[in-house]
Amino acid sequence: MQKKKVDSPDDSKGKGKKKADFPLGKPAFFWILIFAVVFLALSYYRLNPIQEKRVRYDTFIEELENGNVKLVRLGANRIRGELRETASFFDEVRSRETTYRYFKTLNPYKDDTRLQELLSEHKVQVVPEPDSTLWTWIAPTIPLLLIIGFFWFFIYRQIQAGGNRALSFGKSRAKLFSEDHPKISFANVAGAEEPKEELQEIIAFLKDPKKFTKLGAKIPKGVLLFGPPGCGKTLLAKAVAGEADVPFYSISGSDFVELFVGVGASRVRDLFEQGRRSAATGGHGSIIFIDEIDAVGRQRFSGIGGGHDEREQTLNQLLSEMDGFDTRTGLILIAATNRPDVLDAALLRPGRFDRQIEVYSPDVVGREEILKVHIEGVILAKNVNLKTIARGTPGFSGADLANIVNEAALLAARRNKDKVGMKEFEEAKERLIAGPERKSRVISDYEKTIVAYHESGHALLAYLVPEADPLHKVSIIPRGGKALGYTLQIPIEDRYLTTKKELLGRLSVLLGGRVAEKMVFNEETTGAQNDLEMVSEVARKMVCEFGMSEKLGPLTYRESPEQVFLGRDITKEKVYSEKVAVDIDHEVRSIVEQCYGRASNLLKENRAKLDKLASVLKEKEVLTGKEVERILKENGQEKNKESRSNDSGSNRRGSGTPGT
Repeated sequence: MQKKKVDSPDDSKGKGKKKADFPLGKPAFFWILIFAVVFLALSYYRLNPIQEKRVRYDTFIEELENGNVKLVRLGANRIRGELRETASFFDEVRSRETTYRYFKTLNPYKDDTRLQELLSEHKVQVVPEPDSTLWTWIAPTIPLLLIIGFFWFFIYRQIQAGGNRALSFGKSRAKLFSEDHPKISFANVAGAEEPKEELQEIIAFLKDPKKFTKLGAKIPKGVLLFGPPGCGKTLLAKAVAGEADVPFYSISGSDFVELFVGVGASRVRDLFEQGRRSAATGGHGSIIFIDEIDAVGRQRFSGIGGGHDEREQTLNQLLSEMDGFDTRTGLILIAATNRPDVLDAALLRPGRFDRQIEVYSPDVVGREEILKVHIEGVILAKNVNLKTIARGTPGFSGADLANIVNEAALLAARRNKDKVGMKEFEEAKERLIAGPERKSRVISDYEKTIVAYHESGHALLAYLVPEADPLHKVSIIPRGGKALGYTLQIPIEDRYLTTKKELLGRLSVLLGGRVAEKMVFNEETTGAQNDLEMVSEVARKMVCEFGMSEKLGPLTYRESPEQVFLGRDITKEKVYSEKVAVDIDHEVRSIVEQCYGRASNLLKENRAKLDKLASVLKEKEVLTGKEVERILKENGQEKNKESRSNDSGSNRRGSGTPGT
């Protein structure tokens, strides 16, 4: 569906009125007139580069008889020329003596034989001149007029293409989605039930403001939606406008920031003025939505790199508008950001963004509902189970799930299938997690064996460690840019707490690839780079953030709870001493060495299983979790799990191990 852009809420009133065909109006005509005068002046001086004095005919004859005339240009009745030496005459108009060297005069006689004799007698150079016509005046100006016409046509086209932006530089660039635009409702938004409930009150106010104002209640002036990318913040804002059936102005925070100081502030004023006018016209309020508000609402100068005058002035104007507009008009400001931690404190205080709503990643139920929304129009095979897909995508946002559905449909079309099956959904999910398969990459048999043992180490430990997540698939087909294989684990259910035992089990599985390489080949390869990065990150978080170190105790040593903001966090000091920093390093190393030893012992005890699994994996390249379990049982050994607690089976969580 194509969205129709409406520039003003008052467009409906202007139907039937004839709009000006030329968008520039009077200012353009004024500049054209100036250009014309300038070019005519230039043309005149080009034709007359030398200033000639007009003299009487008898004065010319006198100078000619005295032999003082050097050059004469003769026309039909005009005479122009140059004297050998400067002469003078009395100017009766100005009543003063005037000197000249170049002159012009008119010949009163049609056939003046005496003039011809004098010219011949004094050997004066004679240059005949054609008669002056209109063309002789226009011809020199043609190149200049062509240049001006070209530039004028170029500027005119640019102004037409840009919606007359050249003359509305300080005007708001917000798009207005009006009544004739396809509406979005809460039925189009799935997996965000709590945020929808928070926004219901806004909708009720916009539908019937008097219900609240007659009791003295004031609706929140601003609503801030924040959360990870792709979770539906923009979609929620559009759904609010669709449910309330009010005009919806949408603009990005970057549209306010320009090179010239004052333009952003002007656009803010114009945006709020449009919103007020639209709210007053419709009688049911309006919504202004600013996406990525952190582009203009970042903290003002905080000690490094200098301030940004234009952005800060724009922010000041935004604060002023939010403080000044009357909620009784029904104008609501909704903003969205992924970085609420970098927003200015004045923007977040009560009275501006009164309500702050977190839009989080959906749970398994929410993911299933999102999938139901996105599969509309997609022809599915009977074996497609949305619940299974939702369970296998923990942490995925709504945008990720939409991408999976689209990738699955593309894969089915590429294979000339009539329906999209479960196989396409699985491949689309793996493509999103680990990247596309690179079957064209040629690797040697020796490297393929190393990769097979590396991934088998991960897979076997995922099978042996009781608190590890269930094994879903293991592959040695190269994917993406660097991964030569991967081991995928999927949880049984969504969990929001992780125990220390589960984290230690996850570290053991991550180290399984390096341990297998060292055990079989007595070598260490670069294939474990990603594994070691994840191990280091988890181990350091256990010590510094989760308080899981017995030596350092239940304390947190994280410097900042949010992502780094250069203007603020670069000047912060450490919250612990150098001695504690050394202890942190020792504790992180101790945790990693403990998990490495555990992984090494388990693989040594199950070396036959490792060899068998690596051999089959090298041959088939891809194995599912059930196939791995069958291979290990066929090897004649029972599942040798470590002793576990009665409830450990339900303590599994999802993770992927792109080991190589």
